[in-house]
Amino acid sequence: MDRWKGIENVVVVGLGITGLSVVKHLLTLDKDIEVRVIDTRNNPPGKEQLDSDVELHTASWNTDWLFAADLVVINPGVALATPEVQQVIKKGIPVVGDIELFAWAATAPVIAITGSNGKSTVTDLAGALAQDSGVKVGVGGNIGVPALDLLIEPCDLYVLELSSFQLETTSNLNLIAAAFLNLSEDHMDRYDGMASYRDAKLRIFANAKYLVVNKDDRDTYPDNIGSNQSLISFGLESGQFTIVSIDGVDWLSNGAHTILPVSDLCLVGKHNVANVLTVLALLECAGIDYKKALPTLKTYNGLTHRCQVVADNRNIQWVNDSKATNVASTLAALSGLDICGTLYLLVGGVGKGADFSELAPELAKLKVKLYCYGKDGDQLMPLHASATRWNNIDEIIEAIAPSLEEGDMVMLSPACASLDQYKNFMARGDAFTQLAKQYA
Repeated sequence: MDRWKGIENVVVVGLGITGLSVVKHLLTLDKDIEVRVIDTRNNPPGKEQLDSDVELHTASWNTDWLFAADLVVINPGVALATPEVQQVIKKGIPVVGDIELFAWAATAPVIAITGSNGKSTVTDLAGALAQDSGVKVGVGGNIGVPALDLLIEPCDLYVLELSSFQLETTSNLNLIAAAFLNLSEDHMDRYDGMASYRDAKLRIFANAKYLVVNKDDRDTYPDNIGSNQSLISFGLESGQFTIVSIDGVDWLSNGAHTILPVSDLCLVGKHNVANVLTVLALLECAGIDYKKALPTLKTYNGLTHRCQVVADNRNIQWVNDSKATNVASTLAALSGLDICGTLYLLVGGVGKGADFSELAPELAKLKVKLYCYGKDGDQLMPLHASATRWNNIDEIIEAIAPSLEEGDMVMLSPACASLDQYKNFMARGDAFTQLAKQYA
């Protein structure tokens, strides 16, 4: 089926990395297509990289271009509810995103992952294990490389992270396996409620053969399962891919078959154990022999700034979770931490008006010392009796380093943005990592 039949005029809405990848892809097609770009920003990123033959309209909408288009490709950052986009839809002009174009072009099997938390780690780890199992894999989508750029080099398998925004404009993505990791409140500025947000996420299952769901989160289950689809579950206490205890040792397992002791993982936290179970389920569904890559699984320590162990000396772990810029992310990091010593937890920065009270019950379960810093550090002080107030991370690390003992953990999981003291969360995480290596 030639999905490009009758399409001669394409308008790309939104430039940046994704928009540039769309334009580049369209220009490589062996089709007689005119491509134009609209970006409502005055000086959109990527402007200087745009092909000189492609017209660019900036600083406003151009409805004449939109209404003359045979196809409109919108950036995931542009809401479908935008009035100008709604006008296009009402005129019957197809509106898609870059993932839909990827679906039209991809010929190798595709795995895709969505969820409120953890999808980047699952995507990255799935790609790493597939590669070390001998598969030529392309990893991207909502993480790293735009999906369309993955098509430049032929692959045996594609692994995509997909956001709800990307899924809204995707209808024909055939997947060998799809995972919906979890659902928690997010992006309520784009949705009229949790039901709409969940519906967008569930679109990942529309054309998937294997549907990988979270046994511990019923919201990840599809409302309907097709006759040619199979449901696979993962969970920390039950599911096809789960944890079993044998002679006091917890094992990752696939049904009755044990895979690896949980203690062999470098990753920190039970949420990451669940992420590993998801990866194993996806690779099994894709027919990949992940057992070849178990050495990789043992040494994988996560994405940078996401619950990443950056130093481990004298059995004292230093964990960089600077990506935790909101309460939900820090809750995920704290949930199910398995440490025999004291947790030295660093929180603070710009709170963005968040309600931090949800952290208190989780902190109450832990042997923890809480260190609050930055612009909104005072708001975090009531969370735990051990809380102390500091100016910055440097002061905290210098103070606690001499008292650390075997079995302790020092974790930066701020629950806040970084912009009061750092350029971004990456710079904050890099600073913590440098201190960890200095004092470990």
